[in-house]
Amino acid sequence: MKSLFYKYRKFFAVLFVFSSITIYLFYSALKPAKTLPIYNPSDVNPELVDSTMQYISKDHQIADFKFVNQNGKTITQKDYEGKIYVADFFFTTCGSICPKMTTNLAEVQKAIKNNPKVMLLSHTVFPEIDSIPVLKAYALKNGVIDSKWNLVTGDKKEIYTLARKSYLAVKLGKPEQLYDMVHTENFVLVDQKRRVRGFYDGTKKEDMTRLIEDINFLCTQ
Repeated sequence: MKSLFYKYRKFFAVLFVFSSITIYLFYSALKPAKTLPIYNPSDVNPELVDSTMQYISKDHQIADFKFVNQNGKTITQKDYEGKIYVADFFFTTCGSICPKMTTNLAEVQKAIKNNPKVMLLSHTVFPEIDSIPVLKAYALKNGVIDSKWNLVTGDKKEIYTLARKSYLAVKLGKPEQLYDMVHTENFVLVDQKRRVRGFYDGTKKEDMTRLIEDINFLCTQ
C-alpha cells in the first residue's frame, strides 16, 4: 500500500494543486465585485440635508462654488474638475473633533500626495473668524500641501448652502441665527463626476483606512 502511494504521489500532488487553483478561481468568480454607492439626498439622514432637497433620489451632484483659500487664491469647481476629492467642514478654533479630523485628513494627504487624480477641500463654517491669514497659519501648523489641499472661506450663506444642499454633511445650527451650522465629523468622498460616493467618520482611523481604499478604487474606474 505504501509503495502504491509513492508510485502515485506525483499524481496526487498535481491533483491537489489543480484542485486548489480551481477552488480559488471558483471563489473569485463568485465573490462580489467591489462597488461604491452613489448617494442622493433621499439616502442620507434628513438632519444633514436641506428640507428642499430631501425628496431627491437620483442625479445629485455637487453644485458650482467659488471660495478663497489659505493663499488668497480663488477656488472654484474648475480646480476640482475631473478629480476625486475629499471634502469636510471645520473651524480653526474648534477644540473638540476638529484637531483629530485635521490630523486624520493630513494622513490621507500623505497617502494621496503623489496621486494627481486626488485632492482635499476643507470649508470653514465660521468664515467671520477664519480669515485668509488665520487659514494660512492653520495650514502651516498642520502640514497642508497647497497643491493638494485647499482650506477655504467665503460668504457664510454660500458655505451653508453647499454644505446642506450639495455635500449633505452639516446639521442646522441655532434657529435664531441665520445660516449657523453645526459641522459633523463626516468626510465626504466625491468622484470625478461630482457625485457623493461615501461618508467617513473623520475621527476614526479605521474609517480613514476605508476612505483610502475607496479612493484607490475610484482611481481605477
